[in-house]
Amino acid sequence: DTVYGIGAHGFSEHAIEQLFVVKTRERGKAIPYLLSDAEHLNLVAREIPTAARLLATKFWPGALTLIVPASARVPKILIARGESVAVRVPNNRVTRALIDALGVPLAATSANLSGGADPADAHQVRAQLDGRLPLILDGGATRANIPSTVVDVTTDPPRVLRVGVIAVKEIEQVLGRVG
Repeated sequence: DTVYGIGAHGFSEHAIEQLFVVKTRERGKAIPYLLSDAEHLNLVAREIPTAARLLATKFWPGALTLIVPASARVPKILIARGESVAVRVPNNRVTRALIDALGVPLAATSANLSGGADPADAHQVRAQLDGRLPLILDGGATRANIPSTVVDVTTDPPRVLRVGVIAVKEIEQVLGRVG
């Protein structure tokens, strides 16, 4: 629903490590989780702040990534700093069905080399990652080609860390003031 992504079993450190290798991404940069439904947030969050519930109700499935307190089950490789993890529910039926079929959250990130352009279609993925992936699922061009908006709900007030598809004004309509 935003850009093409690559993913791995969300609780397998070995599989997640391969995401870093494929992207040539430096360790310490977090990789978010994709869930099939907001109901599964408790699989990866130690607690679910009220702001997270409000934003998830309004914008999920959709292009909103929330930073929440990480549960003990989250592999350390997915935690960049502190004890939090990024998570969202994509607005893509096929992706959500794949996550449901796996039965675990998907650790997922944009399907590009670290620092490369965000891919909007399978051809752009192949141009950057050819030979690095066992499979590229061509779902056509993405609608937005703009990354998700990222909101840290572990702080009070919550902070917008990246403006993407969802504008700050839309976040403020749900939460009031944000940092």
